[in-house]
Amino acid sequence: MNTLNMRSNALQGSLGWGLLVIAGIALVASLGFALMQLITTGHTSFNTSSNLPWGQPIATYLYFALASSGLGLIASLPLVFGFKQYYPVAKRCIFLAFIVLISGMSVLALELGHVFRMLWAIPLNLQVQSAMFWMGAFYALDLLFLLWKFSKLQGGEWDSKTAKQVGIASFIGVLLASGNLALIFGMMSMRPFWFDALLPIYFYFTGVTSGVAALVFFTYLAHGFNRQRMPSPLQALLSGALPKLFAALIGGTLLFIAARAITGLYSNNPEVNLVWTDYLFASPLYNAALLLGLLLPFVIMLSASLRNRTGVQVLVACLVFLGLFAERFYFVVGGQVVPLFKGTWEPSLLSYSPSATEWSLTLIGWSLCFVLYLLGEKYLNLGDMPRQIAEAPAGARAGTL
Repeated sequence: MNTLNMRSNALQGSLGWGLLVIAGIALVASLGFALMQLITTGHTSFNTSSNLPWGQPIATYLYFALASSGLGLIASLPLVFGFKQYYPVAKRCIFLAFIVLISGMSVLALELGHVFRMLWAIPLNLQVQSAMFWMGAFYALDLLFLLWKFSKLQGGEWDSKTAKQVGIASFIGVLLASGNLALIFGMMSMRPFWFDALLPIYFYFTGVTSGVAALVFFTYLAHGFNRQRMPSPLQALLSGALPKLFAALIGGTLLFIAARAITGLYSNNPEVNLVWTDYLFASPLYNAALLLGLLLPFVIMLSASLRNRTGVQVLVACLVFLGLFAERFYFVVGGQVVPLFKGTWEPSLLSYSPSATEWSLTLIGWSLCFVLYLLGEKYLNLGDMPRQIAEAPAGARAGTL
């Protein structure tokens, strides 16, 4: 299928190179510091312990993995389900999903330590009953399908039979990967705060919310935060269906969190109740993340006169970025602060704060994501879309979702 060449102008010149240099310096500096710490002191440079083994790097990986899944699900709207008004963001979604997942996996690899042991440990010692094994397998398939799908779009195949089949396979791969990731937490009965059969649904929904936040921010970044530089189909999407979808997703995320909180507060399991009362709601940072990172953006996006403004959408995207990142952190750590096998007999909860090494791993993930994205905007024409979508009358592009 013919496509229309619509390269983003804002990141093609000095602005793009300047941001790339800054992101590259941040990546090199954070990676150098992390490697030095890991080589000299190893995992003791983390503030984790045998009682609380998963810290901020795991929360960072969780955030990136679910954001990638959310972006993949958004891309499936036009590529699998035929919502054509989302074609202007399909290619950028696929690319973002790929690089965000790469960034998350890089953080996880550094957190694991001897990650290359898997090259002989996995094929010689397949643990097919382990949810973590299937997480690795499904996310590897997810990466493969994302790359395959992007190559089809790069070649102009938007609606061919093969492209449709790859799109469906990628959609199924995303569901399997993020759903299995949820089961790693949700099947742990010894961690009552995580133990929840509905956790995959929660991960799907909040993953799409963080995916839309990433899409909105990076789309505006590509056009210099100026909607007038965008092609008309993208302008129509950002002033119509997408902000409405974003508002609904933020509201749904708040509803999910409220349901989990109410259930936890009224649970007859004292360990779950203790996490909510003495850890989450006792933390000013967690409360600020809920109020400023989710509730405030939802209230803003309810206003039809505000949610279509460029500055408001970018601000909301950044707030949701921070709010959901904090939510992932408190989700991971909150499931471990009650000492295992001691429960409420332990007089106090475990304490944890990220070390400098753990912060450097988070910075590695973000800076790598920015470097890859800026390179993609420069060389891969991420704003491409089918010609008939770009040239269709405004009324023909109208849609609701």
